[in-house]
Amino acid sequence: MMTDAKVLPRVRAESLNDVRAVIPEVCYRRSRARAAWTLLQAAVLYLAPAVGLALTDRWWVLVVLWPLAGLGVAGLFVLGHDASHGALLDSRRANRVIAQVCMAPSVHVEAAWDLGHNRIHHGYTTRQGFDFVWHPLTVDEYRALGRLARVRHRLEWSCVGSGAYFMREVWWRKMWRFNAPGARHDAIVRDKITLGSALVVVTAGSVVLGALTGGWVDALWLPTKLLIVPFLLFVQIIGWTVYVHHVAPDIRWWTRRDWTQYKGQMESTTVVRIPSVVNRLWFHNIFIHVPHHVDVRIPFHQLPKAAKAIADAYPNTVRSSRLSIRDYLRATGACKLYDFEAGHWLPYAAAKP
Repeated sequence: MMTDAKVLPRVRAESLNDVRAVIPEVCYRRSRARAAWTLLQAAVLYLAPAVGLALTDRWWVLVVLWPLAGLGVAGLFVLGHDASHGALLDSRRANRVIAQVCMAPSVHVEAAWDLGHNRIHHGYTTRQGFDFVWHPLTVDEYRALGRLARVRHRLEWSCVGSGAYFMREVWWRKMWRFNAPGARHDAIVRDKITLGSALVVVTAGSVVLGALTGGWVDALWLPTKLLIVPFLLFVQIIGWTVYVHHVAPDIRWWTRRDWTQYKGQMESTTVVRIPSVVNRLWFHNIFIHVPHHVDVRIPFHQLPKAAKAIADAYPNTVRSSRLSIRDYLRATGACKLYDFEAGHWLPYAAAKP
């Protein structure tokens, strides 16, 4: 004789949609006035040191202006990143144009960035074999490297190597060198041709201007101090920024079977509190990274409000800390290799026979 069996309620896993549901509707409101003002501010903070660099060769002025120029490139890039996500303005076309223009000083191909960053990195954050941004090696993978590759890995994962890693792995391999198959291929190629042509024109113009004003020495020096040095400083700044967003002893990566969107966007990202002046002038709340990963549609000026709503609802999940050089050095010292099955970082010593 059959009896009625008690049906147990199905346990629901954490869902990213549940997190999005706690974000107030106001956090999705975009402001053309706020966007226009911030874009103007970013343009001035980039152009002012660039003009200063063009007008002087005094070493102590260059030492001051170069970091400001690198930060200026980073400020434009962060806004271009927001526009590339479609979060800056309501118009999809306007966002696309703004993203292309703002990413030009950092020599980023917007269509390739959209695929690599917007689709892959955000779609599969910290998932083994999918997210390529600061993807760690296992012990066996490190052991299989040649001598030069090991030296490169030790440099790129050191406290001074974030720029080298970003330029090689993200900027070069996943953007300029990479051509996507299918429908995205043509868009990426067009953006490469457009940006590459603009870069040639600007570089040639600076070479000619330098030659006319100071001979062949200035023909090489002017593009170096105006374009190359600020770009290299930007790469170091943005590489370090991405590193602190996603690498720390208590930020884990996930195997393919264990990964979920909730784990990737909530448990493997962080909120870092930086000095307010630096944030307002150049970084535009990008260090408030958890809500940005929860929903990329949130514009930069609404991220603090969204972060508070998420932290209030998930106080034991959201990571938040004040920017600390000590913590950064601790991370770069501890986070070298990774055990995906155990879910924790390993030092290089783990790879010794």
